[in-house]
Amino acid sequence: MKILKSALALVGIFAMIGSVGGSKGEELMQKAKDTAQVAGEAIVKRISLAGEIDTLDRTKVGYGQGVIKDDKNRPVGATDFNARYGNFDAFALKENEEKTIYLTFDQGYENGYTEKILDTLREKNVKATFFVVGDYVKRNEELVRRMIDEGHTIGNHSMSHYSMPTLSLAQCQDEITSLHDYVRDKFQYEMTLFRPPMGEFSEWSLGVTKECGYETMLWSFAYYDWVTDDQPEPSQALDKLVSAAHDGAVYLLHSVSSTNAQILGDFIDEMREKGYKFG
Repeated sequence: MKILKSALALVGIFAMIGSVGGSKGEELMQKAKDTAQVAGEAIVKRISLAGEIDTLDRTKVGYGQGVIKDDKNRPVGATDFNARYGNFDAFALKENEEKTIYLTFDQGYENGYTEKILDTLREKNVKATFFVVGDYVKRNEELVRRMIDEGHTIGNHSMSHYSMPTLSLAQCQDEITSLHDYVRDKFQYEMTLFRPPMGEFSEWSLGVTKECGYETMLWSFAYYDWVTDDQPEPSQALDKLVSAAHDGAVYLLHSVSSTNAQILGDFIDEMREKGYKFG
């Protein structure tokens, strides 16, 4: 139906231009033909993408990096994810990034620690990626503005935090694009990274994410830091973070954790002493 309407619209344009005589009419006709060509190519591309996505597996997968590691201390679950889903612009760790760690924080709700985390990152001159959901952005505009102003990356964690592979095509696209548009309009910032809620995905949802112009960024290290009433001792948490270090590591942390806020500076210092840098 959309294709038919587009075609009819182009026919109408040509008909109106045909009533204009002389060189002006010829000029308008050429512009209309150029526009029609571009529109036609866009329609064909959309058909191709839609057809390809419809063939993808919709089986829901719950991601976890696992405990098995290779000889470089990289979780096999993360390297396998890269190998299997890299063609969807999706990754769980950064390949060929020697002695580099990427800090990412999932921002589901504000628990009073994000400001301290930002203070530490500024003090240590480290940039991080903050994956936000719609409610967080709308309730914490000042914090989001600070993240942007201080050079951090804002990532898309969906508008409503639904499991992406369980949604319809329209719903899946809207979860990404509605938050994208809101952040763009509110903060003049274009997001390019997506993290699927709960780490749940399918080939199909990764394909939809790619079609929306996003890379999918999962993680190669995470621990149960979001359980706010069962936080580990700071020394234990720090040991977990330090011992998990590997080339191209993507750390998933939650800003609701008091422990994370407390140990972040020490972790950065210790990693730098070991020769790591932060991407």
